[in-house]
Amino acid sequence: MNTKNIMIVGVGGQGTLLASKMLGYVLLKQGYDVKVSEVHGMSQRGGSVVTYVRYGKKVYSPIIDRGEADIIISFEKLEAARWIEYLKPNGLIITNTQEIEPMPVITGTAVYPEDLVQKIKSAGISIDAKDFLAAAEKAGSSKAVNIVLMGKLSTYFNEIPEKTWQEALQANVPTKFLELNKKAFEIGKNIH
Repeated sequence: MNTKNIMIVGVGGQGTLLASKMLGYVLLKQGYDVKVSEVHGMSQRGGSVVTYVRYGKKVYSPIIDRGEADIIISFEKLEAARWIEYLKPNGLIITNTQEIEPMPVITGTAVYPEDLVQKIKSAGISIDAKDFLAAAEKAGSSKAVNIVLMGKLSTYFNEIPEKTWQEALQANVPTKFLELNKKAFEIGKNIH
C-alpha cells in the first residue's frame, strides 16, 4: 500500500492536535505504520496550526510536501485555501465554512476573500464544505468542531469499523467530555 497523507489545518485553539491524535490512533489500530507531526504556527495567538498524518505499510518521514496530501481537513475555509497547494490532484478538502479573521483582516490591512468555497470548486478541486461549527453547537459545544470533522472524515473511510472510531474517542477524550464528543462525532458522520 502506498503511503497516504492527511493534513489537518486550523487556527490555534480549535483542537487540531486532538483530531490528529484521534486519527493516528484509528490508523494504528488498523495495522498501519503511522507518523504524526505537529507543525505549530502562532497557535496561542490564533495563528495557523498544521498537523501531518501519514500512514501506510512503512512510513519513513512525518512531513507532507506540496502536492502530496490526499485529504486536507480544514477547521476554517481560509486555512483550506492557504494550504491548497499541498493537495494532490484528485485530492479532497473537507472544510468548515466558519470564518476566523486573521490578523491582517482584523487590523484592516487585508480583506477576507469572498466566495472561497466557490473559487476552490471552480479550480476543479473536490471540496466538502459544511457549517461544522453549527453542528458542534448542536452537539453541545462549539469546541467540538474537531470531533464533528472527524465524524465527517470517517464517512470517507468505509473500511474502518465504527467501533475503532469510538475506541479512539474513548482513548483521547477526557471522560467528562466523552458523551458530548460521541454526540458530535455522530452528528458529523450524518451531516450531508
